[in-house]
Amino acid sequence: MSCGYGYGSNFVLIVVLFILLIIVGASFY
Repeated sequence: MSCGYGYGSNFVLIVVLFILLIIVGASFY
């Protein structure tokens, strides 16, 4: 789990960023 390229920690990081973006967008409405 040290080098998580591909469908490892990279995918999780993108999903977390997407969820944070949705939460920030919802709080601005």
